[in-house]
This record gives sequence, C-alpha cells and structure tokens, in this order.
Amino acid sequence: MARDRERRTSNELGLRELLRWSWRQLTSMRTALVLLLLLALVAVPGSVIPQEDVDSLKTSRWQDAHPTLTPIYEKLGLFSVYDSPWFAAIYLLLMVSLVGCIIPRTFVYWRALRARPPGAPRNLLRLPDHTTYTTDEDERTVLERATSVLKGRRYRVEPGEDSVASERGYLREAGNLVFHVSILVVLVGFAMGSLLGYKGGAIVVVGNGFSNNLTQYDDFVPGSLFQPEWMEPFAFDIEDFDVTWLTKGPAAGQARKFVSHLSYTESPGEEPKEYDLRVNHPLTIGGTDVFLIGHGYAPVITVRDGNGDIAYSGPTIFLPTDGSFRSFGVVKAADAKPESLALEGELYPTFAFDDGPYSAFGDAADPLISMVVYAGDLGVDDGRSQSVYVLDKSKAEQVTKADGSMFRLDLRPGQTMDLPEGRGSVTFERLERWNKIQISRTPGKLIALGGVSLALLGLIGSLYIRPRRVWVRTRRGEDGRTVVEIGGLDRSSGGDVAKELADIQAAMTAQRHDRDSTTSAATKEHA
Repeated sequence: MARDRERRTSNELGLRELLRWSWRQLTSMRTALVLLLLLALVAVPGSVIPQEDVDSLKTSRWQDAHPTLTPIYEKLGLFSVYDSPWFAAIYLLLMVSLVGCIIPRTFVYWRALRARPPGAPRNLLRLPDHTTYTTDEDERTVLERATSVLKGRRYRVEPGEDSVASERGYLREAGNLVFHVSILVVLVGFAMGSLLGYKGGAIVVVGNGFSNNLTQYDDFVPGSLFQPEWMEPFAFDIEDFDVTWLTKGPAAGQARKFVSHLSYTESPGEEPKEYDLRVNHPLTIGGTDVFLIGHGYAPVITVRDGNGDIAYSGPTIFLPTDGSFRSFGVVKAADAKPESLALEGELYPTFAFDDGPYSAFGDAADPLISMVVYAGDLGVDDGRSQSVYVLDKSKAEQVTKADGSMFRLDLRPGQTMDLPEGRGSVTFERLERWNKIQISRTPGKLIALGGVSLALLGLIGSLYIRPRRVWVRTRRGEDGRTVVEIGGLDRSSGGDVAKELADIQAAMTAQRHDRDSTTSAATKEHA
C-alpha cells in the first residue's frame, strides 16, 4: 500500500513538473520568437500558391496544371492557408506565448521601477569608466551639488552618507514590453478582422451598378463569426471610367492610372453622392471599404442558334493575360437549338500579327476577338458548380468546317459570321469595359494600426534609451582636500559612459564657479 501510494505521488509530481516545464518553455521569449518566425514562414505558401478564397479561377487552373501535387496540397490545406487548422494553432500558440512572456516581465519591471538605485561599490576606481578630481569644498557640499546635477540630467538619485547613487533608463524595459504588447495587439486586430469581417469581389461593367448583398458578389469570403445582417445597405453605379495609357518608354501600352466615376447611396432612398474611385483611394461607407483593383474589356457578343433565335447576348467578361490587355474569355449559349454552343478564345484590344497574334497596345485602338466554337453538352445542367471562365469540353466537340479543317471566328466590332452546318451565327456588337471591385469589412484594422504604432514607440524606446548607473563618492585626502570619485556603469551596449562622466564632472565644476561668482558679486555690492 505504501509503495503504491509513493508511486502515485511520484507520477503526480512528475506530471505536474512536466506541465510546469512545458509552460515555462512555451512562455519563454525564445519560443515566442520561434513561433513568430514560424508564422511568417507558414504564410509564404499563401503568397506563392493560389488561394481559393482569393482567386478561385487561378486556383483551378493551377490544379489542372499540377495534377500530381494537387491532392497533396489539398490534404495540407495549402489552397486555403489562412483557414487551415495548423495556421490557427500556430497563431493561438503565439498569442499564449506572448501573454505568458509579458505578464511575468511586467511584474519584474514594476518591482525594478519601484526599487531605489543600488549603493556605490566600495572602490569606484575599479569600474571600467571612472574619473576623479580634488576640490577645496567640504564633502557635504560636493554631494549636494552632485545630487542637483544628477537630478538635472534625469537620474533617479539616492543620497548616502559619503556617496550619491543614481540610475536612469528605466523606460528601456518599458519599450521592450510595449513592443511585445504591440505584437499581441496586432494579432488581436487581425483575428478580429478574420472572424468578424468579410472580403468579396465583383466585376461590374461600366454603366451598370452593384448593391451590397450576397447575390451580387462573384466571390465572397466571410469570417467565422460574420453575420450577413452586418452588411451596410449601400449601392453604387459606375457612371464612367477613364484610363490614361503610357505611350512611350519600355512600359508603353500599359495603363498608367485609371479612375471610376461612381454615384452611390449609403442606404436606400438617400440622395446619390459622387465619388472618384481610384487605386489606393477607397470609398469608405460605415465600416466597409470599396476598392478599385483592376479593369478590363467586356465584348458584347450575340449568339443566334440554328433557328435564328438569340441564345446569348450581352457583355462578356474577358480576363487580361498580360500588360497589353490581351484577354481570355468564354461564352456559353446553353439554350441554343438544336444543341448548346460555346465560344472560347481571346480578345486583342489593338490587334497585331508577328509570328502569331498579339495586342500591340492596351487601349482599344483596333479590337478583334478570335474564338473557336464548341457544340454539345457543356456540363451546365449536371448540378455541379462551374466557373463562367472555364469551359467543360469533355462532352462537347469542336466545330469544324465542311472539309474538316479548323473553324475560327475572327471578328471586329459590328461584324457577324455564320457558323458551319447551319448552327447559327455570332455577332461582335461592340466593346465595353469592366471594373474589378473589392469590398471588405475589417473591424480590427484600427486595432492593428494601433499595434503597429505601439511597436514603433517600443522600438524607439528600446533602441535609444540607455540604462546606466552613476555613483559619486567623496573622501578626505591626505592633503586635507576633498577627493571626488565618479564612476559609471552602462547596462546596455553602445553607450559612451566616459563622456557622460566627464559631462557630470564639468557640470559640478561649473556650478561651483557660478556659486563663487555669485558670492563674489554679492560681496562687492554689499561693500
């Protein structure tokens, strides 16, 4: 019985000690730094690998191009890094580690802040930095002058019988604490934005509008705790869109700046307001920011089927593939009779040909669409979600000419081409523009900004505040004069203590001369 009791007690103590040791390791500064570095490293895949919640089309293309890596990356959660359990685990461990670091250090700092400067060492001349001089003044007068000078230089002073102890630079540790608190504040701010906010995007054709509800978004990524009723009921119309193009230099043909002219209302029934939406100049409505992040072309294409009925008509979003706005797009006319039709190809805003077609300029100086035609089952009725920018060709056949050669549509605005075998016709009506709008609500952004500001203050304090101690001792020399010894100790690297001691000595000497001059002037005036 006694042995069993001892064994249980030993196991309990072992588990308790293990937990205590684990807690000490987790809350050490070294662990916090390792976790911070690890958080930065695991965020790298989120910047390198396409993320589903950022660009689903780019992600699907990457997955099609890398069929071997895709299953592995899906198991690791690399297509949604910031929503993965392992990223959240590192995030939470870092926050716990920082809290465990900050609280004990705060108590230690509080005790140090209330403590008095330590007394002078027995022999100040053994310190690395020291100086000495002699004076005719008595010891008490010299110590009083030393106290005055040190207080004037923002030292905390503790007078003694034959010495004065002083210390300054207490705020250096406060700067370190503020810096660590700032990291915690930034993490909390980002966590609030991820949990309570949302981010979405929509492509809006110029001349059309947008209302802030879920059905209007092309992609929408809500936070874990987000509620749809938190969305502000604003709406806007893109009245016009201006682009300035570069015409000279190596970047000729690219857009230099662009601006969307909006009319918007913050709630239904309000009087519309005007706003020029530019890059890095978002429209802020309540807690929501509206950004202009891109633009492109939307050719208006009309597809008529074999019966002459319109199976598809309207502006079609084409996505730019290079800086000259050469763009890729898909048209799906699923209602065409007798079989569904689809077009896939490219738009060249300023068509040119040199060893192949390309766009010579980003502006629509000579637009042309070049597309191939598919007929058959497009997979739009099988119940699976399908991107409007991806064409499922598994059950469709490419339309060819009567002799079996490739059939391609090459159309400029206003042109129409008939499809082979009486399948209908395609008309390129005109060219319109679209804007890529990003809308986000990040409740914790001001908290994160405050954390960054705190980090700067903490770094300034920890880098520029020099904690040091200075002692002044007096003793009577063999010749009856007072010997003054001044010693200093720098508690951080990079401080010039010798110069500090020289300045203190000079200030003490200058005070004596000022006193003597004042006394002499008073004596003459009295005489």
